[in-house]
Amino acid sequence: MATKAAKPKVARPKVAKAKVAASPKGLRILMVASEAQPFSKTGGLADVVSSLPKALGRLGHDVTVITPRYRGAPDGPVAATVALEVAGHRFQARLLEHQIGPGARVLLLDCPELYDRAGIYYEAGVDYPDNPIRYAFLSAAAVDFAAQQTRPFDILHAHDWQAGLTPIYARALQHPSTPAPQHPSTVLTIHNLAYQGIFDKTWVPLLGLGWQDFTIDGFEFFDRLSFLKAGINAADALTTVSPTYADEIQRPEYGYRLDGVMRARHGRLTGILNGIDPDEWNPAADRFLPEPFDVDRLDAKAASKRALLECFGLAVTDESMARPIVGMVSRMVDQKGLDLIAAVQAQLAARDATFTIVGTGEPHYQDMWRRLSHWRPNRISAFIGFDEQRAHLVEAGADMFLMPSRFEPCGLNQMYSLRYGTVPVVRAVGGLVDTVRPYNPRNGQGNGFLFSEYEPGAMLRTLDEALAAFANKKIWSRLQKNGMRADYSWDRSAAEYVKIYERLRPARTTRRAPASKG
Repeated sequence: MATKAAKPKVARPKVAKAKVAASPKGLRILMVASEAQPFSKTGGLADVVSSLPKALGRLGHDVTVITPRYRGAPDGPVAATVALEVAGHRFQARLLEHQIGPGARVLLLDCPELYDRAGIYYEAGVDYPDNPIRYAFLSAAAVDFAAQQTRPFDILHAHDWQAGLTPIYARALQHPSTPAPQHPSTVLTIHNLAYQGIFDKTWVPLLGLGWQDFTIDGFEFFDRLSFLKAGINAADALTTVSPTYADEIQRPEYGYRLDGVMRARHGRLTGILNGIDPDEWNPAADRFLPEPFDVDRLDAKAASKRALLECFGLAVTDESMARPIVGMVSRMVDQKGLDLIAAVQAQLAARDATFTIVGTGEPHYQDMWRRLSHWRPNRISAFIGFDEQRAHLVEAGADMFLMPSRFEPCGLNQMYSLRYGTVPVVRAVGGLVDTVRPYNPRNGQGNGFLFSEYEPGAMLRTLDEALAAFANKKIWSRLQKNGMRADYSWDRSAAEYVKIYERLRPARTTRRAPASKG
């Protein structure tokens, strides 16, 4: 089956119009992130930055997210304006308001000269050379907006390296309620430690940073500037996206040369498993599916399997419906285990299974899936790019979901798969360990299949175990139902963030100006 290419897009969302005020007793939280679904998306970060604020809003808190307005994102009413100088140039921007749920809104940072481009972070595989300016401005604009408030924010919550300078810039905030220099308590969430925002040290003065902080305990990283390290060392609290990943990043094999920094800050680090949006990912009410289903109507999942085959141009026959479908929705990069697949691609393609793939990434992996699709056109179909409907159909219509990740901070697709009765086949790392339990036929426990060694043969053997189990409908139905009954909603995870916020709030409100001498 021939593959189809798609250019990355910024979705035009449907957003709620009505504003719902948060409880006056709730926290006031400002989040800063480089992408947020449905306004922009390259990966799981966008899902988190959309879902977590909505869950916090449901708990009675007031959450504002500031994220860039990239090309294609909608206009909206102006909530505020900012004008700041970065790297010798004065940038002006509007903050366009979109309500995303009760107590939760997104402000799109509208600065066309920085964000109105064909890509988000790069174009034609090359990073934009002014990315230090683009994301320093994002953090500075968020802090400037916070300074404009008559009712101060309790928490500034930054996400990943793109918002890593937020805790640094926040130190300059002056609350009108006190004569002492204060700033909201700051939280940094590390979604993926491998991406660190490392730039030449000549950017230090251009971005308004001080050379006194260009140290091993500040933001110096092998004589370069690291946005992520700046946030790690300056934030009041650190979180990452699963308990296992919080442990892993303190070890050299997963620490990407920041493991020593993470060990030094381990007392401020908490692993909180990401959740999934129960409205967006719900097989009983998914707008992309031909027929709703749930754990009590599992037979109706067959309609999604049929639609998946049709969508990917594969024949729909009794044989193809009976054959297991292995799905993937993934960035095509080494981190996601694509090198393992490449090493055994011929053996994989020879398995008695159908493969449906959605993703984009490194050109040689895209070409691999194109070749495999042409070689086995009735068994393999890959969509090169990202398409929301196809992603939902893969989760709903596939029988199993393959995630052979080299490392996986949390992973969302395995949780989507579990909710949709699609059995995960994953490597035992990060959030995959925290969510997928190996099936035990003796007691009927478990919800998927795991392998530990990062080795092609181990992946293939585990996939073969899953394919063998699929032949036993009683076992397979038990696996599906075990996964569908688990709770991976954001409400549970949001409550864990609130515990951290509440611990930090007294630290901010009790600061006082030093007593005068004289």
